[in-house]
Amino acid sequence: MSSFTRRAFGAMALAFPAVARAQGTGPGGWPSRPVRVIVPFPPGGSNDAVARPLAEHLQGKFGQPFVVENRPGAGSTIGSAEVVRSPADGLTLMVTSSTFATSGATQRTPYDPAADFEAVAMLAAAPLVILAAPGFPPGNMAELVAYLRANPGKVDYGSAGPGSINHLSAELFAQKAGGVQMQHVPYRGMGPATTDLAAGTIQLLFTTLPSARGVISSGRVKVLGWTGENRPPSGPQAPTPRESGLPDYQASIWWGLLARRGTPPEIRAALNAAANEALSGGRLATYLESEGAAPTPLSPAEGEAFLQRDLAQWKQVASTANIRIE
Repeated sequence: MSSFTRRAFGAMALAFPAVARAQGTGPGGWPSRPVRVIVPFPPGGSNDAVARPLAEHLQGKFGQPFVVENRPGAGSTIGSAEVVRSPADGLTLMVTSSTFATSGATQRTPYDPAADFEAVAMLAAAPLVILAAPGFPPGNMAELVAYLRANPGKVDYGSAGPGSINHLSAELFAQKAGGVQMQHVPYRGMGPATTDLAAGTIQLLFTTLPSARGVISSGRVKVLGWTGENRPPSGPQAPTPRESGLPDYQASIWWGLLARRGTPPEIRAALNAAANEALSGGRLATYLESEGAAPTPLSPAEGEAFLQRDLAQWKQVASTANIRIE
């Protein structure tokens, strides 16, 4: 063997392990390079807190970095559009929440939420808690429905802003309660809305358990009920919609891993299995529990059905209530 051949063979032998290391452990050697995980929200929020431990788990499973990139703005539509512009090869994913659905229902987006995305894994869901000002007469959800029917248009409810999950959940409640009328008071976030609720400036608030824990534990507000059937174990004992005579009313926040539609099914299946595994323990499961959320380890098909139902529900609510954000 000539010295040139020996040198060439040696270089190939040294290079081969590097090439092997560059291949992922997923189907067909996927991923062949780092995976982008778009979070269409700023750092520090619940979506970011879900994405980072999930990305860490996926990196350990597939042997390539899963790099979280925050792309906030326009109600999550800027980051979502970034995913649609990327190839459907499983190398660009998105961790998002129910804001993806509410934004799609109330805004003009540069993509079709139902047609351009598909669920990889629906990670968790949590009901909202219905709070009332301390002097507000109703003491539970059934009494609230009766009060609203007797006092049309005389109750003010707050939200984190037009088109938010708080806003649409309240509108869905009004529709399922027989078309009762309430007045919407939008705020710039839940902090000032919660403060005004405790002061009696507004009468109602549909909000998340973490944002309400302080005022609940201090007794500064009344807890009327939950917007879903699964009460968080760490939350207050309050009636569910079914227990209150509203079996058709269901509203929740959720977190999910999505991809551009057309991503190979074998890649979605591998990611789904790994994501569901992450829900069984570790940092991700601990965080979701702190949010009052229940893990939802669904299959890709079940997750897709869930996503499409949620998109359709909020689109119908926004259309009925004539909610449109320009």
